[in-house]
Amino acid sequence: MASASVSSLSSIFSSSKPISSNKPTLIDSPSFHQYPARRQFLKGLSLLVPLTTIIPLHSPSPSQAKTKEIEVGTYLPQSTSDPNFVLFQASSKDTPALRAGNVQPYQFVLPPTWKQLRIANILSGNYCQPKCAEPWIEVKFENEKQGKVQVVASPLVRLTNKPNATIEDIGSPERVIASLGQFVTGNSYDSDELLETSIEKIGDQTYYRYVLETPFALTGSHNIAKATAKGNTVILFVASASDKQWPTSQKTLKAIVDSFHV
Repeated sequence: MASASVSSLSSIFSSSKPISSNKPTLIDSPSFHQYPARRQFLKGLSLLVPLTTIIPLHSPSPSQAKTKEIEVGTYLPQSTSDPNFVLFQASSKDTPALRAGNVQPYQFVLPPTWKQLRIANILSGNYCQPKCAEPWIEVKFENEKQGKVQVVASPLVRLTNKPNATIEDIGSPERVIASLGQFVTGNSYDSDELLETSIEKIGDQTYYRYVLETPFALTGSHNIAKATAKGNTVILFVASASDKQWPTSQKTLKAIVDSFHV
């Protein structure tokens, strides 16, 4: 029926003849001046029609308005440990896995000029929570001059069958990075790219820390990573920079990685 209506309208307009410039218009007709009410009504229509052509059909939603162009310093609180940074504390409103209770809350600091990036639904784990079989990206932040950071979560069963295993239960730092290295680089991992490993304790939580030089990585040629296990998930925090960014940003990236904990 819709196509028939369109065809009818099309035939009406195509068969209409141009209005001669000598033919009197509606406003020129005697009836227009005889009836003041009609005259006012038609004048009102003439004002309304142009306005409707410029009113957008859809207004942007608040979530659409908050794009990656917003610097985190405009909405995150200042870090109490260092006033040069702001504090990001992940909560259930931030990611599907946190809402599902599949990931424990985590936090880290960021320079106030960094911006949060949107994550595609297929990469966020939104479609598979709370029983995802493969790793997913929790959050990602970036500064074009300094680099980027991201939180990657992996199901614990991907690395061990032991429930609620600690990072030590899974194995050595080298074994863990061999399983998760591709999520540091964004493509592939070679053990020759691992420059340094260390182990640190924050409270009762153990973290494996890595420094990698990855010339072929999609994330960047320089990566610092930190991994831990809690609950049913292994959390991997990655800071990345290109060769151009690294000389001036490595100190900042190290400070960001130092601050990360769950």
